[in-house]
Amino acid sequence: MKRQDERPWRTLDPFRGKMFSESWPTLVELFDITCKRFPTRPCFRQFVPEDWTVNFTEAKAHITGIANFILSHPDIEKGDRLAVSGKNSVEWALCYLAILYAGCVVVPLDAAMKPHELEHFMKFAGVKGAFVDKEKIKNLSDDMKASLDFTLSLTKNGKEAYVLEHEIDGEQYKDAPRASLKDTAAILFTSGTTGIPKGVMLSHENIVTDTFYAQVYMPVDCNDVWYAILPIHHAYTMVAVFMEGISTGAEVVFGKRLVVKQLFKELEQGDVTMFLAVPMLFNKLLSGLMDGIKKKSKVAYYFVRLGMSFSGGVKKLTGKNIGRKMFGGLLKNIALDKNRVCICGGGPLPSSTFKMYNQLGIDFVQGYGLTEASPITHLNPVDAYKESSVGKIFPTSEQKIVNADDEGNGLLLIKGSVVMQGYYHNEEATREILSEDGWLNTGDVGHLDKEGYFFITGRQRNIIVTDGGKNVFPEEIEDYFQLYGEIDQICVCSYLKDKQMKIEGIRAIVHPSAEVSESCKNDKEVEDTIRAVIQLVNKELISYKKIEKLVISKHPLPETSTKKIKRFEVAKIFKEQ
Repeated sequence: MKRQDERPWRTLDPFRGKMFSESWPTLVELFDITCKRFPTRPCFRQFVPEDWTVNFTEAKAHITGIANFILSHPDIEKGDRLAVSGKNSVEWALCYLAILYAGCVVVPLDAAMKPHELEHFMKFAGVKGAFVDKEKIKNLSDDMKASLDFTLSLTKNGKEAYVLEHEIDGEQYKDAPRASLKDTAAILFTSGTTGIPKGVMLSHENIVTDTFYAQVYMPVDCNDVWYAILPIHHAYTMVAVFMEGISTGAEVVFGKRLVVKQLFKELEQGDVTMFLAVPMLFNKLLSGLMDGIKKKSKVAYYFVRLGMSFSGGVKKLTGKNIGRKMFGGLLKNIALDKNRVCICGGGPLPSSTFKMYNQLGIDFVQGYGLTEASPITHLNPVDAYKESSVGKIFPTSEQKIVNADDEGNGLLLIKGSVVMQGYYHNEEATREILSEDGWLNTGDVGHLDKEGYFFITGRQRNIIVTDGGKNVFPEEIEDYFQLYGEIDQICVCSYLKDKQMKIEGIRAIVHPSAEVSESCKNDKEVEDTIRAVIQLVNKELISYKKIEKLVISKHPLPETSTKKIKRFEVAKIFKEQ
């Protein structure tokens, strides 16, 4: 295990006053510094549609060439917004940085959006140009295209103009008006397509400081290889993979599809050492591995779990990671034998999953954050983790719990350089979440221990109030189901148990796994199978948290691009059930 550095940004010291003059470099200055440090090291790589790698020098030539193309449009000025929307790719990364090199603001948009949704956000942000996948360009309206100074494709082999064929001599980069540290670097949208969108404005300082502060708890360097499989428009992947790689001179491998077979191939082929994902994926990999062992031999499973308990104990007591040698063969089955650190975020994770990965020899890091905080605010230190916590707050940031209940659970507020500038053109929404003195209302409820570790309970707006006046957080209950293979998706929410008294009860809306749906003869068997799982979980829950009602959904529940259930959409769909 690498020794953690209390000041990982010391690598910037030789360049202070030479390549940047403020307290931190901007994102453009940071990339320049990394190019100076590691000119020939691999920078970005992808395997689809073909294996293509660019080193830092080559990447910068493309970036400045695209920036020159942007600057060739006289109507585009410093601070203008330009959109990038597409599947994870080298081209996406190059365009993102080129927008910054041109002195403009990046508006990263979800590639899964429908054309009318994409246009809705582009119009609201007032973007003047766009880099998008060719499929999306074809479906943009003529009015939308006419309003833009340019529209270039991130993918080639089509009729649409391909971005890398429109570079303008990157060696003769026109030095655009440079942004300052406090200037907005990106606007990230976090809401749906109705009403006024919430565009989180993040400055260069927000993103750069968040990138380096994470390294205090999670040591990384230029020898690491990061894997970007989650959508890169999302703040989580954008900072925790893309920017972490750039800041250290490490390679970033882009995966385009969240398909397990391809994921295994790319993890192995790319020699990935840093794998970031959401709880759903980590649970799926782990349950698949353990179920495979159990099916082959119950005796082997028993000894594997015994060995895991031993290696986990050794790691906790001594800090020595013997699990990697003990279980290297098993880790190879899920393409994690070369992996050094797994990072989980984007939702709650069962402490049992956290524990088992560490027992298997993976340094598993769980964190917490939100887009409005750039987005990471807490991480579990690799050498001092607590399995049921999401970690400690970053250096220089402040945290406090307000309106705590008898158990110490209250609303988490945070303050510091990672807190957003506000919502774009939405002052009312900004005032609701951000106080005048800089405290950000996270909307999350939890408690702190004596060492400052944060234990999250759930979202304030999701609280179910039972007839006994008890507050129940759906996320707490959902956590119990994450390792049950019979359930593909679950959404715990309230239902009106007594309309006259307005008493709420707890129900579970479940989409069964494909295996359950295929193996059962009829709907009743499916329901009985899921009900049996719920009964097992109910035995572990205290009385007022037990699930009272079950609804089976034959269709997948609506999700975000980072695999979070769209809780309010689900509640609306199943309102009468």
